[in-house]
Amino acid sequence: MTTLAPPAIERRTTSTPHVVPATAVRRGRGRTRRILLALPIPLVILALWWIAVRQQWQLPFGIDMRFLSDPLTVAQTWIGLAVGTGSDALSGSLWRHTAASALRVLNGFLLAAAVAIPLGILMGRLRVIRELLDSTIGILRPIPVTAWAPLSLLLIGYGDRSTIFLVFLAAFFPILLNTIAGAHAVPPRLLEASQMLGADRLRVLVDVVLPSAMPSITSGLRVALGLSWVVLVVGETVGITTGLGALITQARDMSRTDVIIAGMLTIGVAGLLSDALLRRALCTVTRGRPGLT
Repeated sequence: MTTLAPPAIERRTTSTPHVVPATAVRRGRGRTRRILLALPIPLVILALWWIAVRQQWQLPFGIDMRFLSDPLTVAQTWIGLAVGTGSDALSGSLWRHTAASALRVLNGFLLAAAVAIPLGILMGRLRVIRELLDSTIGILRPIPVTAWAPLSLLLIGYGDRSTIFLVFLAAFFPILLNTIAGAHAVPPRLLEASQMLGADRLRVLVDVVLPSAMPSITSGLRVALGLSWVVLVVGETVGITTGLGALITQARDMSRTDVIIAGMLTIGVAGLLSDALLRRALCTVTRGRPGLT
């Protein structure tokens, strides 16, 4: 007796189409919206800049647009500085100047953060330390960095260390004041709960006060990073041959407004990128805690 094999059943595999999550769609739309909203103002500024130079406008405060380079000339100059086209003495030197400036900003900013954050937490939570240092900080904080520049040249000398010191001063006080405010505003219930769980004072400062104060610390770090780029030019105008401030100073001596504006725009772009990197680093360290972006 022969048994018949069951008929083969044809299996049809249906591929389900890839569905993009709704959050990714919203994120893409939000990014596109931010880009579109960011374009009109720069385009208007470029158009007014072009017209003002071409029409040789006379602006208030004695500003004569005849001596300013137009946007196209600045763009060509920036490409020459970056790529190295042409026989200009400054051709191809942009990345070298930018790297030198970024290294000075990084050193001064990190040094300021390493000193200001622990000191700010102690001043925010310990009344004795706050009363001990408050008057001294109140006297030193209003002194502008430009007033420190001649003294730093005499005490430290020309070179990187003087510039890093000025960047440190510019970044120190915003980080310190925001850290003090954030540490002082920690809810008392969090402190009481941690003490009930047996945490000592150092553990409370590290595990409770520091995370709670991070939004305020983040604001201080971002303000301080922007000020670091502002003060950098002051430190690089004397006794330094490499750096964006030195590049702008050389262009001033040669009456090259195109190079000056190209250097200014490079500082702006570097500041924007460094701020984005700082926010990304803080989100990574704090595991994407809300309120830090």
